[in-house]
Amino acid sequence: MTLPLRVRALILSGIFLALTLGLWELSHKAPAAAGEMTEYEMLMGAASEEAAVPPPSKIIAHAWAELSNPFYDAGPNDKGIGIQIGYSLQRVLIGYLAAAAVAIPVGFLIGMSPLMYRALDPFIQVLKPISPLAWMPLALFVIQDSEASAIFVIFICSIWPMLINTAFGVAGVRKDWINVARTHELGHLRTAVIVILPAAAPTILTGMRISIGIAWLVIVAAEMLVGGTGIGYYVWNEWNNLDLTSVIFSILLIGVVGMLLDMALARVQRLVSYAD
Repeated sequence: MTLPLRVRALILSGIFLALTLGLWELSHKAPAAAGEMTEYEMLMGAASEEAAVPPPSKIIAHAWAELSNPFYDAGPNDKGIGIQIGYSLQRVLIGYLAAAAVAIPVGFLIGMSPLMYRALDPFIQVLKPISPLAWMPLALFVIQDSEASAIFVIFICSIWPMLINTAFGVAGVRKDWINVARTHELGHLRTAVIVILPAAAPTILTGMRISIGIAWLVIVAAEMLVGGTGIGYYVWNEWNNLDLTSVIFSILLIGVVGMLLDMALARVQRLVSYAD
């Protein structure tokens, strides 16, 4: 009996993970004794256990301890990982939803009007390649609030994939469907909502999936710059403490949260997809 493809892929992924963790654990070397190192290595802290890259067993133990009480709050510089993730998610969702509120209507306008496409395309092509973090100094100067500046950076990095994919999806809707809507004397707004939106929804969701991945990636770097709270600040703070176990744990957690965000939007995308 042949196992389903999904089950076989899951088993193979588990084997790869076990091999990776096993090799990592076996390759870990305990820090050398002080008498076995050069003076430079001692000055750089190589003798301390915290300075060595930790093995998977230590990271798993640390993850268990952190996730056992993720929402504790012991002061400004000592908050649980759940609270830090919550701050980051809040910033991401505010900036992301604000970008969607702008990008989707403008994308519809561009996709339905060749004139607006030609008029706005030069601005999009100039602004789209700019790194989101390049906006951070200007945002801090103009807004004068680190929290709002981080949200603005999320907004500016999220808007372009959604806008471009929305315009592409709208422009690609079959002309005969739009002609049928005109035959029934539907206005532009009703045509957009009843005919174009359902047809373009899979492409729009693709842009939204790309945007949420970029937003989650950028918020980590933004929080490293502005500090205070969030998973990016947590990573930077633990690095300053030379706690590599916490750094690696937080890196893996960032990946897991990003995967869950993508899976949630992928689920929505499957719900609105249809077969020709």
